[in-house]
Amino acid sequence: MKFPGPLENQRLSFLLEKAISREAQMWKVNVPKMPTNQNVSPSQRDEVIQWLAKLKYQFNLYPETFALASSLLDRFLATVKAHPKYLSCIAISCFFLAAKTVEEDERIPVLKVLARDSFCGCSSSEILRMERIILDKLNWDLHTATPLDFLHIFHAIAVSTRPQLLFSLPKLSPSQHLAILTKQLLHCIACNQLLQFKGSMLALAMVSLEMEKLIPDWLPLTIELLQKAQMDSSQLIHCRELVAHHLSTLQSSLPLNSVYVYRPPRPRFLQGQQQTRSASQRYSSLLSSSLSCQWVQAYLC
Repeated sequence: MKFPGPLENQRLSFLLEKAISREAQMWKVNVPKMPTNQNVSPSQRDEVIQWLAKLKYQFNLYPETFALASSLLDRFLATVKAHPKYLSCIAISCFFLAAKTVEEDERIPVLKVLARDSFCGCSSSEILRMERIILDKLNWDLHTATPLDFLHIFHAIAVSTRPQLLFSLPKLSPSQHLAILTKQLLHCIACNQLLQFKGSMLALAMVSLEMEKLIPDWLPLTIELLQKAQMDSSQLIHCRELVAHHLSTLQSSLPLNSVYVYRPPRPRFLQGQQQTRSASQRYSSLLSSSLSCQWVQAYLC
C-alpha cells in the first residue's frame, strides 16, 4: 500500500468526505432486540461474525471481504426480523456476496466448495435464494463504507501529517502497522456492544488509542480528525473506552492464532453489557473543537 505525502492531503480529505456521506445514507441506529427464539440475539450475531472471520482465513480472502460481509449482515438484520435458524444461511450468503464484490475473479470461492467446506448447513441453491432476498432488502446496493475503509483513511492521514508516528516502531512499515490495527478492528467488529457506533467512529477511536501510545501530541491530531469527520466528541470518548476495554479483555483471554467455530444455531444470550465511563469527564472538555494549544499542552504534561 502506498502511503501519501502532504500534497495528497486534499485527496484524503475528499475520500473521507465521500465515505462519511455514504455512511450517513446507509447507517441505521442499532436497536437491541429482546432475546427470544424468534429473532437473532446479540450473542448469536457475534458468534456468526466470528465464524465469518474464521472463513476469511480458511479461504485466504482479504480483510475487506470480511468487513463488507459483516456490514451487509448487520444491515440486513437491521432491516428484517430474522429467525435464528436461518442465520447461518444469511451469514454465508453475505460472505459470498462480499467475496464477489471485493475479490478478484480467481480468488472468489467456488460456491459448492464454500457451502461444503464452511459447514454452513445449507446447499448452493439455498445460498443463491438467500442472496436474492438480501439483495432485494438492501435495494441491490452493496457499496457501503465499512469501518475498515475509514481505518485506511484515518491511518493514512495520521501517517501523512505526523511522519514521526512510527518512529518508536522502527521495525514496522506503515503497511505492517496498518495490518496490526486491521486485526484489532476485525475483532471489534465482532462485538455487538460497539454496534451503537458508526464505523467511522469505531475506526477513529482505534486510531486515536494507537496514537496515544506512540506520539505525545496525539490529542491535537485526534481533534483534527474529529473535526474533519464532523463527529461528536462525547461519542468518541465513549467509543474509545469501550474499544480499549474490549481489546484489553481480548488480549488477556485469547491465545495467539485463535480459531472460531460456529455451530448454528443454538440460542445463547448475553447476560449484560459491561460499560465503563470513568474517564468521560476527564476527556470531554479536551476533545471539544474549541481547545487551545495551552490546554492541550497542560494536559499532556
